[in-house]
Amino acid sequence: MSELGLNLIAGEWMAGEGAVENRNPSDVSDLVGMFAQASGDQLSTTLDRARAAQAEWAAYGLERKQAVLMAIGNELIARAKELGTLLSREEGKPLAEGQGEIARAGQFFTYYAAECLRQIGENADSVRPGIEIDVRREPVGVVAVISPWNFPTATASWKIAPALCYGNAVVWKPANVTPASAVALAEIIARQDIPKGLFSLVMGSGRSIGQRLVESPLVNAISFTGSVPVGKGIATAAIANLTKVQMEMGSKNALAVMDDADLDIAVAVALGGAFGGTGQKCTASSRLIVHEKVHDAFVDRLVAAAKELKVGHALAEGTQMGPVVSEEQLGENLAYVDLGLFERAELACGGVRLDRPHDGFYMSPGVFVNTTNDMRINREEMFAPLTSVIRVGGYEEALATVNDTNFGLTSGIVTRDLARATHFRRNVRTGVVTVNLPTAGTDYHVPFGGRGDSSYGPREQGRAAAEFYTTVKTAYISAGEPV
Repeated sequence: MSELGLNLIAGEWMAGEGAVENRNPSDVSDLVGMFAQASGDQLSTTLDRARAAQAEWAAYGLERKQAVLMAIGNELIARAKELGTLLSREEGKPLAEGQGEIARAGQFFTYYAAECLRQIGENADSVRPGIEIDVRREPVGVVAVISPWNFPTATASWKIAPALCYGNAVVWKPANVTPASAVALAEIIARQDIPKGLFSLVMGSGRSIGQRLVESPLVNAISFTGSVPVGKGIATAAIANLTKVQMEMGSKNALAVMDDADLDIAVAVALGGAFGGTGQKCTASSRLIVHEKVHDAFVDRLVAAAKELKVGHALAEGTQMGPVVSEEQLGENLAYVDLGLFERAELACGGVRLDRPHDGFYMSPGVFVNTTNDMRINREEMFAPLTSVIRVGGYEEALATVNDTNFGLTSGIVTRDLARATHFRRNVRTGVVTVNLPTAGTDYHVPFGGRGDSSYGPREQGRAAAEFYTTVKTAYISAGEPV
């Protein structure tokens, strides 16, 4: 990577109008690099070029497209150790998680490489004699991808890979918090056999570059992952141009622990779901809804396990939970701790800033108990290593509490009762549901998305991605009278 991370504008690597500093949240004395901020004129240039490049790319043969996506995926997988180390260094997740994310990103590309060859349409007879019907999917055009910092490579990949697979051009604005991972992925994509300007990287703030991108009439579709307020702003801007929108936003995921649960499984599932990735996952288990018969035993075990988690430098051996991504995020997390205490929740453990040998944004995993579902800590997405336990009297109350939220991304239940698990799966109002598994952790070959304030538009991932990244064309063909 160059000393200054550059933007990829219409196929050329360029500096911008200034640069931002990127520091390691595990050790703020470690400067990861300086990264260029794109200008409005550069964004206009790359959007102008993207439309022509998209037409060229759409005309590529299927095997040629497949080879491009497969090469990207294979390189990511082969370089998982190197690029995963870079990711963990700038984002703060433990090294194993960072390397795992890069490998998973590679799998998105290899999966959609295969999908290049499975773009099969439909045909039918017309209700009118002598006419046949052909139904096929075509590229939607130029896709704006706006991705978050918590999974800087994986989330971007599960948007970019299907966009390219189905013949689109991509203009990518990553989060400014994690630009190094963005440049690394862009360098891999830019080296491939693709038209100049098909894929662009425009780093910059959401208020400037992001806003101009979503307001552009040259963009045909916008795929966004981030907060609800930003998502609503994007939708408002997009409607002016009738731009297609897909958004994954906030969450308040719940894990229900029933009276028949295996407590060893329940604690392991809750611990991983709540504190994996420092709780900075849209699928994190931030509400633990526990049957009163096992409540005390579950809380005792969970608190003991949380206290044992090793919080440290993301690259250090044995680290189980890394730092929070930034000082700003740490401040927001600690404000939620204060809010919970103000709401008269009891902090059973954690929730404080930690001192470590390196100056970073460390925080101990926190467990609130004696909470109710109407508290703000149980209504708002905290995006922190914090979880709340809510005591319930039985299964029906647990299900009702899980569903009592404006969000609806993931949920889970821990139980040995098959009938209860089946009822939960069919009646919980979330897009993803797990049984005896963490709420965090999904596969790349099946749909992902939620309900309510969590999602808007077609599902991401798997074959469902075609719904967003393509548009349907129906053709009627008459062969005329036979000779």
